[in-house]
Amino acid sequence: MVDLDKLTPREIVKELDKYIIGQDKAKKAVAIALRNRMRRQKLPAELKDEIAPKNIIMIGPTGVGKTEIARRLSRLSAAPFLKVEATKYTEVGYVGRDVESMIRDLMSVAVSMVKEELQEGVKEEAERRVEEGLLDLLLPGVKKPVMKPGNKIMLNTKIVNPGDETKSKSSTREKFRQMLRDGKLDDKMVEVDISKKGFPSMQIFSGTSMEEMDINLGNLSNMFGGGKKKRKSVTIKQAREILTAEEMDKLVDMDRVTEVAKLRVEEMGIIFLDEIDKIASKDSRFGSDVSREGVQRDILPIVEGSKVNTRYGIIDTAHILFIAAGAFHMSKPSDLIPELQGRFPLRVELNALTKEDFQKILTQPKNALIKQYIELIKTEDVTLEFTDSAVERISEIATDVNSKTENIGARRLHTILELVLEEVSFNAPDIKGQTVSITPEYIDNKLTNIIEDRDLTRFIL
Repeated sequence: MVDLDKLTPREIVKELDKYIIGQDKAKKAVAIALRNRMRRQKLPAELKDEIAPKNIIMIGPTGVGKTEIARRLSRLSAAPFLKVEATKYTEVGYVGRDVESMIRDLMSVAVSMVKEELQEGVKEEAERRVEEGLLDLLLPGVKKPVMKPGNKIMLNTKIVNPGDETKSKSSTREKFRQMLRDGKLDDKMVEVDISKKGFPSMQIFSGTSMEEMDINLGNLSNMFGGGKKKRKSVTIKQAREILTAEEMDKLVDMDRVTEVAKLRVEEMGIIFLDEIDKIASKDSRFGSDVSREGVQRDILPIVEGSKVNTRYGIIDTAHILFIAAGAFHMSKPSDLIPELQGRFPLRVELNALTKEDFQKILTQPKNALIKQYIELIKTEDVTLEFTDSAVERISEIATDVNSKTENIGARRLHTILELVLEEVSFNAPDIKGQTVSITPEYIDNKLTNIIEDRDLTRFIL
């Protein structure tokens, strides 16, 4: 895991600045929340259990960075992270997903994360075993003779020393080993035995609610004959990948994986609960068939701290950090039930993006949109150039369209850039070696008709 001692709140904000423009208040709030998790680890056991995470509600329109802040935070801390929509859950008694399933999903994420980390540690040994296995496939029947020193065997009617034969076989094996490592045998076809995939998980109705019991029928494979292997003809390159994955699975201790994953979920897990405003709204159009207040009451014990049964054991949710988010256009945080409000003590309002913010989003982050498009088109040997005035023009259009139609924040930039670069993307394979300069005139030529027609703008931009 990442050394959180080195991640001071200032350093955390600095890292978030590389990907997210503006929203300093939200960055500061999550940086403090993450730092507090590290501080808690240093407390005596009796006090440590008393410190509850300071859950956060982010309030702001779509596309301003709420989800990205939470996602980047989880990557910084190497913490298990799960993004869910509050609207996908139903109150107990209704057909649908119960809120406890978010904890089961988070645990599955953690298991995959830890398993992948531990597999890296055994990868070298797995590759060594696979190499020996592939050599056995390529050189069938070549076995070391079991004979006492001094004994002789007949080979092609000649009397030879077993030691000479062993040397010859060893030399052949080493030659094949080198060819294998050099990739000279990658296209050669071989037959390998591959483990059949286990049966999928299933859902079981229990009482009045549908609980995802996560029963893996693969464990019953011996009963149903699912433990058998099937033979498949593949290239050496494919065989190496398949067999390495299988060997790493064998070498990783799943009990250890579960133990580490459980600890990581309970101590560092982050759940991003999006669209929480939809279950707070009193507007019937958000779904009159399911009690939104009932969903809130079901979420409450999870946030407060409860024990949830998963296929990997019981998970205590008391110290999982919950970051809720919503636009709150039709409702407000005070529309949530009081108990749930109390479990989200920190509220941060995110600002709507301005023209200047759009310009920075297009050029400054590590994964800036314009950088992405330049690199994509470069794969076709076409150079894409954006003038400063072109970037400004795209920002102006995004701001204008957001103000006149639905404000979808930075997502508007994706739509505009796709339309502006549609022709270049389509023709790129036919204009190799050329440079295409994107100027304000070029942009206006592509978008003028759409921008001027208000109805067309609503549908296309």
